[in-house]
Amino acid sequence: MDFALSEAQEELAGLTRRILADQVQPGQHGSGGFDPALWRDLVKAGVVDVDFGLLEQCTVLTEIGRAVAPVPYLATRTMAAGAILKFGTPEQIERWAMPAVRGARVLAVALPDPGAPCGFTAENGRVSGAQSAVPFGAFADAFLIACDDGVYLVEKAEVRPQSVIDTADAALVELNDAPGEPLGTGAGEWLRLHGTVGLCALQLGVLESALHRTAEYTKERKQFDHALAGFQAVRQRLADAYIDVEAVRLSMWQAAWRLAEGRPAAEEVATAKYWAAEAGHRVAHTVVHLHGGVGIDIEHPVHRYFAAAKRHEFTFGGATAHLRALGELLAAEPA
Repeated sequence: MDFALSEAQEELAGLTRRILADQVQPGQHGSGGFDPALWRDLVKAGVVDVDFGLLEQCTVLTEIGRAVAPVPYLATRTMAAGAILKFGTPEQIERWAMPAVRGARVLAVALPDPGAPCGFTAENGRVSGAQSAVPFGAFADAFLIACDDGVYLVEKAEVRPQSVIDTADAALVELNDAPGEPLGTGAGEWLRLHGTVGLCALQLGVLESALHRTAEYTKERKQFDHALAGFQAVRQRLADAYIDVEAVRLSMWQAAWRLAEGRPAAEEVATAKYWAAEAGHRVAHTVVHLHGGVGIDIEHPVHRYFAAAKRHEFTFGGATAHLRALGELLAAEPA
């Protein structure tokens, strides 16, 4: 297993970074969450290509996290379109997956956290139930709904936009006997594993950029006529954060590689999400603490990274949920 990015991945990362650096504009805290013009530009540049595998997608997601860009790449491309391409019928692929990768449709996924009860039920192809805080649900044209007996593609839903910790892209999605088109067997587990790894890639980008910004800030900010970076306690805090970021990086790429190779990866995915949540919590608070008073100012750029890291910490399950999942997986292995 080689953790180095391929030449193609390096070029893809560079292209994505240039586009995002030129166009991402910090929005007002607690609002927005989706920039259609930026999304279209990424599509035109080929970043949302239908032929990209999970490793290429994680490369893009890391750059999106680095810029805290308000685009639905994870929900629409990695999860929904990816699942339809793999498990959908030719008609579903033509109607939903291809328009999604061409930027014509936004898709969202309602997926329960590990160990949590499913919020939806299905009977004879009709889906009922509710789930709150569905990422990018406020802008979605259709939803993949996870039920106990499988995943259903639902177009018509009652959607109530919600503000979460960083933006307002989420939604309460309610269904009452809504018609749903089933995807193939195994779609639910596929969505959970790929979506979780994609979220870890987003978190990696967020934490990398936040740590870099903090390191630069401590070089310039002076206290008692000395740069903050000159104090031993500050250096130790930054060193601990660096180790945490590397743990997120290595565990994410290990899980992504195993999934891309078609190998069992449930344990690796749980491990990666544990680090994305636990290390993400520590790094986010280190960033705020070392920035001092400006770190808690919601108008300061660093707050965007803190809020994004905290949201990613709990999306698709926090550290405790994934430790429990990992424990159950290990306990089920033969002695």
